[in-house]
Amino acid sequence: MSIVIGHDGSGSGDDAATLGAQLAHTTGETAIVVAVYPEENPIGPGRVDAEWVAYMRGQADEVSAHAREFLEKRGVQAEYRVVGSGSAAHGLNDVAEAVGATLIVVGSSPRGARRRISPGSTGERLLHGAICPVAVAPRGMHERPPDTPIRRVGVAYVNSPEAREALRAAGEWAAVTHATLTLYTVVAPRSEVVAPIIGRDAELSFLASVRENARAALDEALALLPEGVSATAELLEGDVIDELASLDEREIDVLVCGSRGYGPVRRVLLGGVVRKLSRRAASPLVVVPRGTA
Repeated sequence: MSIVIGHDGSGSGDDAATLGAQLAHTTGETAIVVAVYPEENPIGPGRVDAEWVAYMRGQADEVSAHAREFLEKRGVQAEYRVVGSGSAAHGLNDVAEAVGATLIVVGSSPRGARRRISPGSTGERLLHGAICPVAVAPRGMHERPPDTPIRRVGVAYVNSPEAREALRAAGEWAAVTHATLTLYTVVAPRSEVVAPIIGRDAELSFLASVRENARAALDEALALLPEGVSATAELLEGDVIDELASLDEREIDVLVCGSRGYGPVRRVLLGGVVRKLSRRAASPLVVVPRGTA
């Protein structure tokens, strides 16, 4: 199996290469580093000059050489490909589909905040239609050792088919790599649950019921995991985006989320929460496609 890593020759590409190398090191999969250049369209208004395409192919070769130098200096072995496509996202997705990749890894926009993720145009397109899970590395990831294994996996969990698909994927990954899982569910704080006019006792009773139901859903989720997987669950209180986005290397190595509940099966498609989280998370974010169930 393989992990496809998109590299554009920038620091963001090095971030993606580092995260992809960590994941490949953990799973024993092959890392395939891909540089994409614009492919000539022979018919229609999208046609471009062949000399320009050749020039861009040369630029992609330089990007690939930079990625090889970056990883080999850090002792990472990988495969390298230079491919032509209508867009970087299509090129990466096509390679992933051709090799049966388990994951596509991209970096964040250089305009994003340091140590936070913020997908650029390629990442955005992949997060709206990739054939397999997509991982986004935060800015500055390239400063970390690429041979550090991923051992602590967080899963953003609510009682929904999409979250269960993310949990299934994370559980299978943990069973192979012996990583530990932590399931996170976020409930609203007391002041955001109901209007104060109903009274403190009623409000506290309602919040207790919400927490009880959330805890029961977490317990049921833990029971779904493969035997031998080490997993715990945490119930957080606050804004769902703030709480999940604040999880960093002190708690987890990656955060796994599910896609939204409608759209093509086996394709990544962002819902509202994950869309916001993909612009703020401190940890590398992995978004899992919607399942067939």
